[in-house]
Amino acid sequence: MNTEKIVTDSKNRVVFNNHVDYCVGTGRLGLALTEEYLKELAYVQDLIGFSYIRGHGLFSDDVSIYHEYEEDGVKKVEYNYTYIDRIFDSYLKLGIRPYLELGFMPGQMASGTQTIFYWKGNTTPPKDYSLWTDMIVALLAHLKERYGEEVTTWPIEVWNEPNLPGFWFKADMEEYFKLFKESFNAIKKYDSRFKVGGPAICGVRDAEWIKAFLEFCKKEGLKPDRITRHHYTVEFPERKGHCDYSKLEDQEMRFANLQSTRDIVDSFEEFKGTPIHLTEFSTSYTPKGVIHDTNINAAYLARQLSRLGDVNEAYSYWTFGDVFEEQGVPDSLFHGGFGMVAAGNIPKPTFWTFYFYKQLKLFGSDCIYRDDTAVIVKNDKGYAGILWNIDGDDVAKEVELEADGEYTLITKTVDERCCNPLKVWHDMGEPAYPSKEETELIKSSAQPLVESAVINAEGGKAVINVPVKKNGVVYFTLTKRKYTPDRGYDYDRVISFH
Repeated sequence: MNTEKIVTDSKNRVVFNNHVDYCVGTGRLGLALTEEYLKELAYVQDLIGFSYIRGHGLFSDDVSIYHEYEEDGVKKVEYNYTYIDRIFDSYLKLGIRPYLELGFMPGQMASGTQTIFYWKGNTTPPKDYSLWTDMIVALLAHLKERYGEEVTTWPIEVWNEPNLPGFWFKADMEEYFKLFKESFNAIKKYDSRFKVGGPAICGVRDAEWIKAFLEFCKKEGLKPDRITRHHYTVEFPERKGHCDYSKLEDQEMRFANLQSTRDIVDSFEEFKGTPIHLTEFSTSYTPKGVIHDTNINAAYLARQLSRLGDVNEAYSYWTFGDVFEEQGVPDSLFHGGFGMVAAGNIPKPTFWTFYFYKQLKLFGSDCIYRDDTAVIVKNDKGYAGILWNIDGDDVAKEVELEADGEYTLITKTVDERCCNPLKVWHDMGEPAYPSKEETELIKSSAQPLVESAVINAEGGKAVINVPVKKNGVVYFTLTKRKYTPDRGYDYDRVISFH
C-alpha cells in the first residue's frame, strides 16, 4: 500500500464553504403522503438534518390545489389545501422546510396536454397567466396564515428545467421568461420579503440560457434573488433492461462549468454577486442510474462536496430517499434510485459522505487543509477531517498535525469491504423484495467501520496513519484525551487477565 503524506499548519486558513445541510431533494411532493417516504425522511433528518427540501409537483393534480367549476353559467375557481397542509405539516414536524418549486401546471389551468413522468405532470404554460399568479399568491397567503411569518424565508424557484422540451413545452425560452416575470412580479407585489429565483436549468445550453435570462431580467427591471441551476456529472447513459449505466465525467471539467455560470452572472453589473443555488445535483441524472448505489458514488461526491461551496451559496442533493416514481414504481431494492437511503432505511454509502460533511460542519469552521483527496478542520479540542479515494489503489494517508500530549483518534470508514450493502444484497441473490429479516441483515452491513487508537503527540506534532481503500471515504477526529479510570479498573489487565 502506497503512503501519501499530508502536512498541515494549524495557523493556516483555507476557504471552505460547507453548505452540505442547506437543502435536499425529493420526488414529487405527493409522495410525502406515504408511510415509507416519511420513514426515510425521518431517518435522514435524525442523522443529518437538512434545513430545506425541494421537490416537483406543488401544483400538479395529485396534490389537488387548483379546481375550476361552473356555477350559474359562470366559471369559477377554488383552492383545496388539504394535501399540501398534510405534506408541509409532516415536513415541519421533521424539522425541514419547503423550498418552493413553482410547478407543474394544474390540468384545468394548462394550455396544452403535454405531460412528463409516470405521474403525468403537465408541462405547458397556463391558458391565462392571471389564473397562475392568483394561485401562487393565494397559496403564499394561506401558508403565512397557517405557519406564520417564517414562510417569507422559504426559498422560491420558478419551474424546473425549462430548457428541456419535456419539462417546458418546446423549451420555449421567451415563454419561460414570461412565466418568470409574471410569477416574480406577483410574489414581490404581495410580499417583497419572499426570495425568488430561476431559471432552474440543467446543463443543456446552460450558458446561453443563463445569459439570455439575465439580459431579459435587466431589460424588464427584474432582480432575481438568486440564480438557480442543476449539476450532474455523467455522460449519456446506456439503458440495459431496467437500468442505466453511465460513465463519470472529469470533475475539473464539471467544476469549470459551474465557474462559467458564476462568471456570466458577475459579468452583469446589476447581478454581480447574486447567489447561485444548485437546486439539484448528483452523479447520474436518471432514477435508474446504478452508480447511485455504489461506493464510488460516495467517494466521487466527497470531492464534489469539498468544492461545491466555492461558487455556490447552496446545493441540494437529488434525492434523500428512494421513494421516487418518475419512471414508474421501482422494480427492486437496489435499482439505481436517486436516494441516499434505500427502502427499509438502508443507508447507501453516499449517505455517509453527507453525514461526514455534516459532522465536519458541526466540529469546526476553521479549515486548515484542503486538496483533491482531503479536507481538514480544527477547533480548540483538536482536528476532524474527511479523506477519500476515487477508484484508485489502496493508500495509507500519513497526516501530520500540530499537537502536544495524549489524543484519541476515531476513524469511521466507508468502503467496498466494510460498508457495502449493495454487495451483501448481490451475494444474497439480489432479492427484489427482501423480507424483514433480509432487510435488517442488509441494513446491518451498511454502517461505517469505527476504529480507535490513543496517539501520543511528541515534539509538538502528532502523526496519524489512516488507510483509505479504493472508493473509500474516511471521517476522522483527533481530540484531546481526558483519562478518568474508575477505582481499581485496569484496562490492560482486563483484556489480558485470562
